[in-house]
Amino acid sequence: MAADTVGLHIRPMSLTDLDEVMRIESAIYPFPWTRGNFNDSLRAGYDCWRFEDDRGLMIGYAILMWSPDEVHLLNLSLDIQAQGRRLGEHCLRWLADEIHRRGAPALLLEVRPSNHRALRLYERVGMQRIGVRRGYYPYFHGQREDALVMRCALPLVEPTVAAPAAIARTAGCGHAE
Repeated sequence: MAADTVGLHIRPMSLTDLDEVMRIESAIYPFPWTRGNFNDSLRAGYDCWRFEDDRGLMIGYAILMWSPDEVHLLNLSLDIQAQGRRLGEHCLRWLADEIHRRGAPALLLEVRPSNHRALRLYERVGMQRIGVRRGYYPYFHGQREDALVMRCALPLVEPTVAAPAAIARTAGCGHAE
């Protein structure tokens, strides 16, 4: 199943996408997932999505794991050149709409407290902080960083501020940062 939203093309990720995924992952994170993490996610049957621009170039990806009470967003990442244009919100809203359409009642995720851009995005779409996982993420010099646990019921809240036209046209189905 492939989906298209304004200027963004979404399709399932495959093993053949992992070189591009690893290029993005290693460029944007000081502690990236390994190729094995992505390979295992695909082989386990997790929802793995690839986001492309109009030229067919990968600009991001997402990994989601289903459980009976919610869907856990394990990884949502955008290439550095795609960041800061609200494409992350666009992708997140599309993902939330897709899983809600398939019966998911809620979305759960962890985020680093130091990832201010992601925190603003998640709060903007109505996610609430529900807990902290102490020492969850690796950090510099052998240290660990906590994870904020966030959750929201689906569907996501609608944008409350004026959004770019492309996002406003698709807000009903859920996507962007």
